[in-house]
Amino acid sequence: MALTQSPQSSISTTQKIALVTGAGSGIGKTIALALLSNGYIVVLAGRRTEALRDTVVAAGGFGVNALSVVADVSDPASVKALFEKVRTEFGRLDLLVNNAGVFTPAVSLEDVEYANWKASVDINLTGAFLCTQEAFRIMKEQQPGGGRIINNGSISAHAPRPNSVAYTATKHAMTGLTKATSLDGRKYNIACGQIDIGNAATDMTERMEKGILQASGAIAVEPTMSVEHVGRAVLYMAGLPLEANVQFMTVMATNMPFVGRG
Repeated sequence: MALTQSPQSSISTTQKIALVTGAGSGIGKTIALALLSNGYIVVLAGRRTEALRDTVVAAGGFGVNALSVVADVSDPASVKALFEKVRTEFGRLDLLVNNAGVFTPAVSLEDVEYANWKASVDINLTGAFLCTQEAFRIMKEQQPGGGRIINNGSISAHAPRPNSVAYTATKHAMTGLTKATSLDGRKYNIACGQIDIGNAATDMTERMEKGILQASGAIAVEPTMSVEHVGRAVLYMAGLPLEANVQFMTVMATNMPFVGRG
């Protein structure tokens, strides 16, 4: 773990502290930028120093409220060190966004390599669990107590794409993690919700604009939406008082094949 950017030295007692995993690119970067531009102090967590630095640069003047920490969510020791940095720097955590995830090669179920299955589980699911566990430990002890956790579920938490067993299984499991977190968090005033995102335009979805395999076996171009809509949706979820919670939200390209997928 390495500190790559320090937040401003003068922090308002009204500013909320957020941590976003996978904050160096794609949806995580967009969420982090949305939070920074709306007054949050944001801990940017990711595996690549350069990518995190790019997020800080993209934040412009709001970047003074960013703390970049290189961390691997699949490594328990790295996660512990990440949250200890949060505790040391700020003494509290108001919001955790479990966004870090990985897509492994698209192959039929019987051809999935064990290493790729394990990477999906370790990063997409175990990583979110480890971060949630550490967030609980901070949120239940801080004063005032409580906080919010938002999990990036995905449309794949509801319906699979062809040749995506590892990603689909972990995203279905994310829904179980969200529900269990909501239940176990009640006694600590910790709210947990899940945002399920469909076809937000990022580097990872460029292939959809060229054509992607459908359940019928056909290759079809799929509509996408601006990833900025995801940032605004997370801002809404995060901005609610802890007495209210968005349990599940789906934000998707209107005409993508989801309702009636395939």
